[in-house]
Amino acid sequence: MSGRGGLVLGVETSCDDTAVALVDPSGGVIASCMASQVDLHNNYGGVYPELASRAHIEKILPTVQSVLSTSGVHPRELAAIGVTRGPGLIGSLLVGLNTASGLGQGWSVPVIGVNHLRGHLRSADLEEQRVTFPAIVLLVSGGHTLLARLESTSDIKLIGSTLDDSVGEAYDKVARMMGLGYPGGPIIDRMAGAGTPTVRFPRPMYKQGLDFSFSGLKSAVERYLAATPDAPPADVAASFVEACLDVLISKCRTALREFPASSLVIVGGVAASPPLRAAAAQLCEDVGVELCLPPVKWSTDNGAMIGLATWDYLASGVTNTLEPVPGLSMEAF
Repeated sequence: MSGRGGLVLGVETSCDDTAVALVDPSGGVIASCMASQVDLHNNYGGVYPELASRAHIEKILPTVQSVLSTSGVHPRELAAIGVTRGPGLIGSLLVGLNTASGLGQGWSVPVIGVNHLRGHLRSADLEEQRVTFPAIVLLVSGGHTLLARLESTSDIKLIGSTLDDSVGEAYDKVARMMGLGYPGGPIIDRMAGAGTPTVRFPRPMYKQGLDFSFSGLKSAVERYLAATPDAPPADVAASFVEACLDVLISKCRTALREFPASSLVIVGGVAASPPLRAAAAQLCEDVGVELCLPPVKWSTDNGAMIGLATWDYLASGVTNTLEPVPGLSMEAF
């Protein structure tokens, strides 16, 4: 690689994965590395914030070095460093922001604080451009469930969000109730594939606007498990997944009806779910819009999505502080 300005270094430490990647302006991923903390948090059934931040401190510089060594890119060739500034866990965010700031000063490279949610939105264009505008976006992850309308990569309007638990959080909590381990999403989906949805769990806020609520569904599963300890786990999982999908797909259908769009974009960790992908494909066929999904490997938190979002900031001339904002909204830069 020759000539400064051709690549961005994306750094993601919002939660429990230390992720770094080099990304070009078209979304090409030159190199990527992630240090997972799944084994560290498995015993807790979820992320333990203090342990997460300590692990980031240990892993972040080796992860950066791995990406640079693999690519053969010199730091002074970078156009910028993009680093997640929120939303996320305060301790985890601080590790990424402080490290990126120090590297930027040492390398004389600008550092840009990036909205983690905008990173997820851009994950659907990693490796190739897929999104056509205007678009409806469903972002589903461990920390977020929301709907937005996109006129462009920078023009984002939030149209629906969760009033309590995210769908990913509900997956993790149900998995913990069933003693299945962490992270719960992939385990629940695999188990559901072997079961039959014999239990009619509630569909909170089904066909009621564009906001979500999963706390009641999670509680209903808990009550059912307590009252029916011998219920086949696969059938419980299948019934839970069916309820989640009914809510998510119903909301997407309503959003597409109220805000006509060319494509439906589904991003976030839960976007890796095979049942969700299949249900979304059927919906898009029914209503005649394109379905845009990130490759499964880019659905969960990663440095590449932060790197691609950084190019949007550079193109728009947006600069902001490196102050962490744990509750940063999608509409904010």
